[in-house]
Formats: sequence, C-alpha cells, structure tokens
Amino acid sequence: MTATPGMSTMPFSLYGGDVIELAVRLIGARLLVDGVGGMIVETEAYRRDDPASHTFRGPNRTNASMFGPAGHAYVYRSHGLHWCVNVVGDACGAVLIRALEPEFGIDIMSARRGGAANLCGGPGRLTQALGITGSHDGLRLNEPPLQLLCHQSGNVGVVVGPRIGITKAVDQPWRFGLQGSAHWSRPFR
Repeated sequence: MTATPGMSTMPFSLYGGDVIELAVRLIGARLLVDGVGGMIVETEAYRRDDPASHTFRGPNRTNASMFGPAGHAYVYRSHGLHWCVNVVGDACGAVLIRALEPEFGIDIMSARRGGAANLCGGPGRLTQALGITGSHDGLRLNEPPLQLLCHQSGNVGVVVGPRIGITKAVDQPWRFGLQGSAHWSRPFR
C-alpha cells in the first residue's frame, strides 16, 4: 500500500518529544509490513527511567535498538513465546503497539493466524498477523518493508488506562486506546 489522501509517511520530527505524547500520537496511525496491516488502536508507553522499560537497566544485546535513533522498530521476544513491536522514540523510550484494526491484507493476516477471529488484538497476535520477527528489529519505520502512516485529519478520541501484562510500575496510566474500538487487546477499565 502507498500513502493515500489523508495519510502520509510519519515524519521523523513526530517521533520526538515525550514518549507518552508519541503513544497518543500513534493512535489512528497505520502500521504496515509489506502492505499488510491496519490502524493502530492501542499503545503503551515506556520511558527510559521506567522500571517496566527494557532500557531501565541499561543497554544490552537485546535492547540495543531502544538506545538507537527514534523512528526505528524495537522488536523483542516476550517470555520466549511471541514477538512484540515497539516504535522507538527520543531519550531511549518506546511505544509498544498492542493492537491494530486490520485493514489491508486481511486474508494474509488470517492465514498467518490460522483463521483466528481476533487477528491483531494483542502484541503477539499483531506481530504474527503482520509477519513481524526479530529480523525487523532496528529497521526504520519509513522504509520497506515497514511503513508507518500518520493521519492528517486532526485528533482522534483516546481512552487512557494503566498498562497491562507487567509487574512493575503497573499504576502508570500509559496505556492508550482509540475510543470505541472493538479491536483492543483487552477492555479499558
């Protein structure tokens, strides 16, 4: 898929600033891998000084992409089971993409997910549906095979809640979702 009216490649200037703002800014954007993907409907923010962040204890072999430039993908394996994709922001922060609304290449996503009904509702389902693996770690989000498109139609309604699936800093209200979406990984409280 190429950029369509109302959508353009997300400029690197939009990755700057606070990672919390980036997490909100990504709601309504489109993430595509080789033209397959959809609208981002759920994110979680992780700052450098956040004990739940992979950067909290400093750089290592697996989190090196988070210490690199903004506008790249940070892909890691969660609990040794499934891949997760993040958008790297400034100051070693990142935004976990938790859920997408499938829009492009739904048949491909369905085949990758074995015909499952919930194609992209959760970080592991999303990466499986889009075919994201460790080979995507460190890639720029504005170059093939990745494409991050921002919407230009103004603000979207966003709901806020605490992050899920973590054991540290669980009270931080850094989970964001597209208001009214039926594609979140879990409902917001």
